[in-house]
Amino acid sequence: MNTPAAGVRRLESPTEAQLQALAALLIDCVESGASVSFMQPLPAPKALAFWRGVAESVARGERALLVAEDADGIVGTVQLVLALPENQPHRAEIAKMLVHSRARRRGWGDALMQAAEQVARACGKSLLVLDTSSSDAERLYARCGWQRCGTIPGYALLPQGGHCDTTFFYRVLQD
Repeated sequence: MNTPAAGVRRLESPTEAQLQALAALLIDCVESGASVSFMQPLPAPKALAFWRGVAESVARGERALLVAEDADGIVGTVQLVLALPENQPHRAEIAKMLVHSRARRRGWGDALMQAAEQVARACGKSLLVLDTSSSDAERLYARCGWQRCGTIPGYALLPQGGHCDTTFFYRVLQD
């Protein structure tokens, strides 16, 4: 089995099979209760359409897409949103950090975040921001050196319904 750090790579032009795997990953995470912009049940065509849109954004250079893979395929992903307003050329946003339910608590989240930071540095970014539902994910980001900014109560909905709080984080990248 791959170690998490060795199993993370950037996808420049995702294949149809990779888009299908990413759609399955997104569905798994939504079914597991992750508040990542989608409600339950998440139909496969809707998940696939989302990833096709991401692939188009990657092709335009607006974002970077990273995946984590083990012997069975894609187990995680994270995006780095690079296309921000012209007065913010120094920063990027972390989006859709997802780890499949079968692969959690094995270091994949840490490996994805480290890889995203490396890509951000390579793209000339010095500040990263993210938001997450106030949950177990907060521990991951704090462990990775991110600074908590605050929480907005009832910011989003959980995929099964009901409001959830959202916590915002930032990380200043050192050379």
